[in-house]
Amino acid sequence: MHKLNVVGKRSPMLDALEKATGQARFTDDLSLPGMLFGKILRSPHPHAKILHVDLSGALKVKGVQGAISGKDIPRKKYGIVPMAKDEYALAIDKVRYIGDEVAAVAAASLDAAEEAISKIRVDYEVLPAVFDPLESMKPGAPVIHEEVPNNISASIRKEFGNVEKAFLESDFVFENDFETQAINHAPLEPHAALSTADHSGKVTLWSSTQIPFFLRRNLATTLDIPESKVRVIKPKVGGGFGQKIDLYAKDFCAAFFAMKMKKPVKFVYEREEMFTSTRQRHPFRIRLKTGMKKDGTIHAQQFRAIADGGAYNSTAPLMITLACYFIMLPYRLENLLFEGYHVYTNKPVGGAMRGHGIPQVRFAVEAQLDMISEKMGIDPLEIRLKNAFLAGEPHPAKLLVQSCGFSDTLKKAAEGIGWAEKRGKLPFGRGVGLAGASFPSGVSNMSHISSGAVVKIERDGSITLLTGAADIGQGAETVISQIAAEELGVLLEDIRITAADTEITPLDPGTFGSGVTLRAGNAARMAASEARGKLLEAAAEKMEADIKDLEIRDRRVFSKENPERGMSFQEAVKVYQYSDRPMPIVGTGSYMPPAKEPTTLLKEDGNFSPAYSFMTQAAEVQVDTATGKITVLNMVAAHDCGRAINPMLVEGQLEGSVVGGMGQALYEDVMTEKGQVLNPSFLDYGIPTAMEAPSINSVEVETDDPEGPFGAKESGEGTQLAPAPAIINAIYDAIGVRFNILPVTPEKVLEALQKKE
Repeated sequence: MHKLNVVGKRSPMLDALEKATGQARFTDDLSLPGMLFGKILRSPHPHAKILHVDLSGALKVKGVQGAISGKDIPRKKYGIVPMAKDEYALAIDKVRYIGDEVAAVAAASLDAAEEAISKIRVDYEVLPAVFDPLESMKPGAPVIHEEVPNNISASIRKEFGNVEKAFLESDFVFENDFETQAINHAPLEPHAALSTADHSGKVTLWSSTQIPFFLRRNLATTLDIPESKVRVIKPKVGGGFGQKIDLYAKDFCAAFFAMKMKKPVKFVYEREEMFTSTRQRHPFRIRLKTGMKKDGTIHAQQFRAIADGGAYNSTAPLMITLACYFIMLPYRLENLLFEGYHVYTNKPVGGAMRGHGIPQVRFAVEAQLDMISEKMGIDPLEIRLKNAFLAGEPHPAKLLVQSCGFSDTLKKAAEGIGWAEKRGKLPFGRGVGLAGASFPSGVSNMSHISSGAVVKIERDGSITLLTGAADIGQGAETVISQIAAEELGVLLEDIRITAADTEITPLDPGTFGSGVTLRAGNAARMAASEARGKLLEAAAEKMEADIKDLEIRDRRVFSKENPERGMSFQEAVKVYQYSDRPMPIVGTGSYMPPAKEPTTLLKEDGNFSPAYSFMTQAAEVQVDTATGKITVLNMVAAHDCGRAINPMLVEGQLEGSVVGGMGQALYEDVMTEKGQVLNPSFLDYGIPTAMEAPSINSVEVETDDPEGPFGAKESGEGTQLAPAPAIINAIYDAIGVRFNILPVTPEKVLEALQKKE
């Protein structure tokens, strides 16, 4: 391949200036004439039958133009995963957690809407509730969804190899329990939706969403209208991290009221609603048993994971499946027995969050691996290198790993943190640790949905790019534009991109599973290649040359053998136009991952991602033994991202994920008591800020994946899998205390040090 001119450059995001100057328009920035404001009434009970909803008081409030409850809407369940649909847009028969949606109003002002909500009267029959997943699974526990016995809504049991025989063959066997907490995504932009409807019944919805096309599908389902009657537009999104994958009551209610009243309607969630009534990372209870050979080879693992799913499914089958299969990467593991359960409780709902079920299990695996290393007298780095998976190796679950730089990430992370000089050699209170992980580059959870793109070369030589991909702040539009520009031989500034509008742009699964660059990037490259071929055909005819002998680079079409012979890109467009070929020059592309749906992996094995990224995080911490405070001093994030399309954006993703992983390790915890969230605000919920962020060294390990566009793979989401165990392992190196329950707060540190003394 010739030298790349656009791909690989450190280009700022296309919308960076717009965001930095405050000109970017998010959903709540949008306003339309005659717009109404909506509010939602939520359940004060964790579990109760709805006997009657009286809306009359709300309708008497001045300015109120509509009020609805569950009995007023189509009785249609929805969900991200079709096999797990269990939720109505508003509760119909009963509520299942504190914050469940009961009724909604639309009014001329927010004040009127808030007053109206307070006037709604609901008669409940309070039911017994259950808040512990272990209790929820027991016979006789309160039934949360009548059709789901024992409250186990999704489960998976998979065995690879012969686990019983492998444990008998093992020289050492280790068994430990681990526990992870509920974590809120805490995006700065709250959930918001604005909808209009025309007299034909066509609905347009602007929503802070990660998946416009999936949202269109669920909105059409819940409104009981055809998808052709729904248009979803994604404005700027101020962070999603998985929380903005689902449809919420704000989307449905905005559209429902707009259809009913033929006026624009906006709903914006308050911060408390964000914490109590959207989604959170699933808390896990884990028991992990590992069999080892004397030489340090991992020979067998038995894993039991119980996920507290809260009141509804969201992405339950996908989440529990990913947790299972990513125990078998980044290390070789021929013998695994995995039992995973997604359990309903009367608590806030679990859903997709950066890593999607994998951070929880990786914490257990990586923390236990350090315990094993110590007991066996093997350096934690060496035991990981010994078991590191290699590209092309057969995988027990039939995953197809065509590129793998895991060993290099281990070595570079260790080098960057000063492993050889520091591990076990620093003063008491200071230590280093590391952990590894792997992540898919585009989970094919709907393998019948492909990514599409359209590229148009306009008369003036500029490029219009249409993609359904959803940029939620990670720079997707910039990266996809770089890929198209590279393929066309033009510059990034020549590209004008329109994205994530279901009426205009091609179909796309959306932003989840770290698949945007690979899925939408490949589609954009294919579309650009088709348009490029049409332009070269006209240029070859004019130059009396073979099309195979021509190249486009730096806005110029020229002969490969004689670069001086050629024309500008714009001149080539004129040649095309004057040859009476149809304008504009249009290329289309569609990419479908060569993979199975993860939800089918509940029953059968197979490859479910076009590529897999690999990463290692290394941490250096300081523990104040007087206060218990833990300070993360340095983090090294070594990431196999294939080829970095935009190294600056890769580094930004790695840094953000590292800080998010710090939150999992040390600060964040959605605390509940009898189903009530106790800390639903940024004042009480401990997200790490810039003040807590350590020095971060981002190291890109390039492996040039054959499936990725220009060799690119995932970067960013996978990085959140390993910081927590790396930090926990560093704490042990610092003070000699192990922590198997997250987060590790100063109180826990002081208590552990006192017990140690």
